Amino acid sequence: MLESSRLHPAVTRGFAGAVAPPVADMRPLGMDAIDRVLGGGLLPGRLHEIFARERADEASATGLAVMFALALTSPSVPVLWLREESAQRKAGLYGPGLMDLGIDPARLILGVLPDPKALLRAAVDALRCCALGVVILELGGNPPVLDLTASRRLGLAAESSGVTPLLLRLRDARPMPSAAQTRWDVAGAPSAPLAADAPGHAALNLSLLRQRGGPAGFDWTVEWDRDAVCFRPAALPGARLPVSGGGYAPPGGADDGAGAQDWRIAV
Repeated sequence: MLESSRLHPAVTRGFAGAVAPPVADMRPLGMDAIDRVLGGGLLPGRLHEIFARERADEASATGLAVMFALALTSPSVPVLWLREESAQRKAGLYGPGLMDLGIDPARLILGVLPDPKALLRAAVDALRCCALGVVILELGGNPPVLDLTASRRLGLAAESSGVTPLLLRLRDARPMPSAAQTRWDVAGAPSAPLAADAPGHAALNLSLLRQRGGPAGFDWTVEWDRDAVCFRPAALPGARLPVSGGGYAPPGGADDGAGAQDWRIAV
């Protein structure tokens, strides 16, 4: 039987059987092992950090930011994604890949900023806009402006509006003191193929590194269920799963190349 979670003994010693206190407006992630530790799910209106374990895991970390955004919002609520110009020039966001995770690119507003200072300033302003559901802040490395004070500004703006900031840390970023509610480390995991060797569901190795007011140091291997918008324990290696009814069609019946025209870009 696949173990869906395990503890880092050195980190969680003394937390055996402990869970975070329940909060009424938590957004469940759909997997009981994770939701119990979080006290019911992700807390909206709080800062959450996502780190790629290695450079090769940056796509998985980006996917987790999308999955969290979907879990935290309803399908009609827009999501703002803030990126640095250097990252956008190197590689734009891939619309068909985002749709395959279950998000309609028409919901996304892409903001491209010249540097980390401008990005953080724009994020604080955006978090005051209650019309947004989630603001994804994508930052590379450890820019000096991203300090404890900056993270507190993000957290205060989020608590005031209820909009959730997801701080996506890529390009060799390392954890540092912050006001984040949770901090996650993510790596890609092998997915079990579907029938007829069709590509399997997105699979991730998740580690909860930190949780304010709750236990941390937990690992889970999960699959993303796009149709149900939730996580579930990863299938055993070699397991075969039935293809979901009808497969996946991009929103509005568009083909794979049509998603790009739905992007709204704010520079």
